[in-house]
Amino acid sequence: MTAARLARYLPILTWGRTYSRGNLSNDAGAALIVTIMLIPQSLAYAMLAGLPPEAGLYASIAPIILYAIFGTSRALAVGPVAVVSLMTAAAIGGVAEQGTMGYAVAALTLAGLSGAMMLAMGVLRLGFLANFLSHPVVAGFITASGILIALGQVKHILGIAASGDTLPELAVSLAANVGQTNPVTLAIGCVALAFLFWVRRGLNPLLRRWGLGVGLAGALTKAGPVLAVVATTVVVWGLGLAERGVGIVGTVPASLPPLTLPSFSPALIGQLLLPALLISVIGFVESISVAQTLAAKKRQRIDPDQELIGLGAANVAASLTGGFPVTGGFSRSVVNYDAGADTPAAGAYTAVGLGIAAVALTPLIHFLPNATLAATIIVAVLSLVDFSILRTAWHYSRADFAAVAVTILTTLIAGVEVGVSAGVILSIMLHLYQTSKPHIAEVGCIPGTQHFRNITRHDVQTDAAILTLRIDESLYFANARYLEDVVLDRVTRDPVVREVVLMCSAVNAIDLSALESLEALSARLGDMGIRLHLSEVKGPVMDRLARTHFLTHLSGQVFQSQWDAVTALRAAPRTAA
Repeated sequence: MTAARLARYLPILTWGRTYSRGNLSNDAGAALIVTIMLIPQSLAYAMLAGLPPEAGLYASIAPIILYAIFGTSRALAVGPVAVVSLMTAAAIGGVAEQGTMGYAVAALTLAGLSGAMMLAMGVLRLGFLANFLSHPVVAGFITASGILIALGQVKHILGIAASGDTLPELAVSLAANVGQTNPVTLAIGCVALAFLFWVRRGLNPLLRRWGLGVGLAGALTKAGPVLAVVATTVVVWGLGLAERGVGIVGTVPASLPPLTLPSFSPALIGQLLLPALLISVIGFVESISVAQTLAAKKRQRIDPDQELIGLGAANVAASLTGGFPVTGGFSRSVVNYDAGADTPAAGAYTAVGLGIAAVALTPLIHFLPNATLAATIIVAVLSLVDFSILRTAWHYSRADFAAVAVTILTTLIAGVEVGVSAGVILSIMLHLYQTSKPHIAEVGCIPGTQHFRNITRHDVQTDAAILTLRIDESLYFANARYLEDVVLDRVTRDPVVREVVLMCSAVNAIDLSALESLEALSARLGDMGIRLHLSEVKGPVMDRLARTHFLTHLSGQVFQSQWDAVTALRAAPRTAA
């Protein structure tokens, strides 16, 4: 394997050659800020996934290091994220009971399956498959997931037992148990919520008014959740509130990530295959969108297929070190970028910081209240809820609105797996429906020019004997018959027509079904005494047509431009049908 090819699969060989002392300083500073942010966030997302809090730290160490070696983004921060954690809980909650060894093994297996799928997709260069998950569907799914996540954490704010994976189940369960609310837990949760919401909006402006610089004020703002963790932990410990029913994290092992193995049970793998695929696609879409957004700001390039390999390696690492599925997170990546990270080494330094925290700081979070972690999750995910996408989609495209609405409602009512599956299926069906009836415009020449435009939108010149139709879509099995019907319907209503020209400037491909339809159309028009012509056929399309007998049997000609077609056909002698 050549050095260039090796560097393609190991991007660290590219940026590592030019790594400087300045890069080290910037990456280390960014890593410190991100580490402080990730400690409470990792614990919270582990709880969201139904796993022990230390699993969140484990899932944030080895995966980050592997991504730093194989990933192409210089700012993406990999680890547990809210939506994937929710999907993890939904997937393994149906195959194992929370709190059991089987549940933890299922989480490892899910991460391993997801990683293997991403690696396979990356090696086979199948990153384009994520395009089948449209932005409206992703936006709707994330909005609905944010609502489910926030509602699911209300039980920790109230200090009650509740369960459910859908909006009706959660609502009924919370209503049934709300009478058992622990007042002390509720007070801690509400104070934590209020503080964290204020930190997001009010702390930075306050610190700036006090004269702090932009960088320091931003760093302290990002450390807000840590302040909430420290304060509430001290209060619970000092006042002995755990004895009054306040739920706490409890004992967390002080150790580095253990070496683990996922299950290779065919039965378990069969149950987790679909959830793993959905997690892989959702995780990749979320990650690549963040990576590309941040890379564009520095005019850097992201390779989607290599990103699949990087994320796949990260998830495999999670399955081997006591973690659960991970991906690139929006908030932590933005913090990493804003903090000045120059290279993926910032992620490796973050892993070192989290490793130190896992060994040295875990005894200090014994009395950390679950309500604080729940508040951290709620504040984080409510920023994902965006109902404006419904209004935007309604005004722009009713089809996209339908996709968003169905995704949101299905996710809320039937759960995350059914929701995202329904969104993908509906998007594909809507695409097939829309392309099955492509826009076909009758065009004429704008006076004094050689440009042809829609006769219903412009003042153009036409020839009654020459019918020109511009096809604004590639031709394939789903729309070939529609084109045939449109042409035949138009010529049967106008007996003057002697020439039909299909303007193919927007046709990027013609599949075999469409080719057969064009052959049939040429023959049927020939029976009517009408010739069929093509104009402005693109090179790749023409190359494929030239490999068939179509051009030999075509009743008319193929013209370089529509102007050439009209000029030639007007000059040609015409005979009566």
